[in-house]
Amino acid sequence: MPDRDIDEGFLRQGLEMAAQGIGRTSPNPCVGAVIVDAKGAVVGTGSHTYDGLKHAEILALEQAGEKARGATLYVNLEPCSYQGRTPPCTDAVVAAGISRVVACMQDPNPLVSGQGFAKLRGGGVSVSFGLLEEQAKALNEAFAKYIRHHIPLVTLKAAMTLDGKIAPPANQLPNPAGLISGTRPPWITCESARVHVQELRHQNDAILVGVGTVIADDPLLTDRSGRPRRRPLLRVILDSRLRLPLESRLAKTVQDDVLVLCSFAEEKKRRELLKLGIRVQELPAAESDGLPDMSAVVRFLGQMEITSLMIEGGSKVNAAALATGIVDKVFFYYAPRILAGTASIPFAGGAGFASINDAARVKSVRLHRFGEDFAVEGYLKDPYAS
Repeated sequence: MPDRDIDEGFLRQGLEMAAQGIGRTSPNPCVGAVIVDAKGAVVGTGSHTYDGLKHAEILALEQAGEKARGATLYVNLEPCSYQGRTPPCTDAVVAAGISRVVACMQDPNPLVSGQGFAKLRGGGVSVSFGLLEEQAKALNEAFAKYIRHHIPLVTLKAAMTLDGKIAPPANQLPNPAGLISGTRPPWITCESARVHVQELRHQNDAILVGVGTVIADDPLLTDRSGRPRRRPLLRVILDSRLRLPLESRLAKTVQDDVLVLCSFAEEKKRRELLKLGIRVQELPAAESDGLPDMSAVVRFLGQMEITSLMIEGGSKVNAAALATGIVDKVFFYYAPRILAGTASIPFAGGAGFASINDAARVKSVRLHRFGEDFAVEGYLKDPYAS
């Protein structure tokens, strides 16, 4: 009779292996595999990376060799059962003589979705799944959203005071006309919270802000986690009429990683941006605010194989994202400060929702502490919903 505690321990090891692929597997899922022989010894491990091509199960099987016969394969995600960039992992698992597969979850990919387990059982392999499913789902939620809907998982991130303000009144900023080559306003949150933001950036394929944020803060919008990633974090700027300053740090650090989405492309400025290596894409404008339509934005990014997008926008962009319904989850950092006043900049402007019943509801809420600061993480939509 299988020991649940032993299974859970090896699955945790598999999840740790899978997490090594964060930033390195997109648009594929993060997968880790551990092979354990009948004596309880680990004889093979593998972690998938997109550029490495081979799936985690295949890497683990190659390491195990003949020791895989009669062994148990622990994996966080159902092995694939179809021919993609590589042959089906299920065929290799059966051929290697694995006697049992223990997985955390079924693959959300409609091309697999239970068929991998069925194929393994048909090959005489014992299969069980469901242990540590919640952790496994959280690891691959972006893949689940993208593979089902062909658009990225959208996380709305903000740092604010307890009363929901993201900045003091504009006339209180060090340089209200714009901070290019000027002085940045003081940070709202503490250093440990800001370090964690880099971890969130590392988990995403793209980051999006409005051009107003670039003009006001002159941010770099880069992944400074120090961890390897397969492709650079795509820096996306919503810029209706191409106001992006050519002297901004963002424009000066282009490495085929800046995309400007506009709703009107003035040809002279477009040529100037293209000369710097910045990609410019015109999209339909939203009727409400003139910004590129947010639904069109996520569809376009999905076409670029962007599986995850983090919005770090200002009040206008945040409001547009919520109003359009593109937001899947939120990560809000709060500092124990109160700005107050109607002139201070709210997290989201615009008309907002008409009533409490209409308000966006956040579910599966988790709290995180960063010194005196804290963060709220939660979901507006289930990434695994059909």
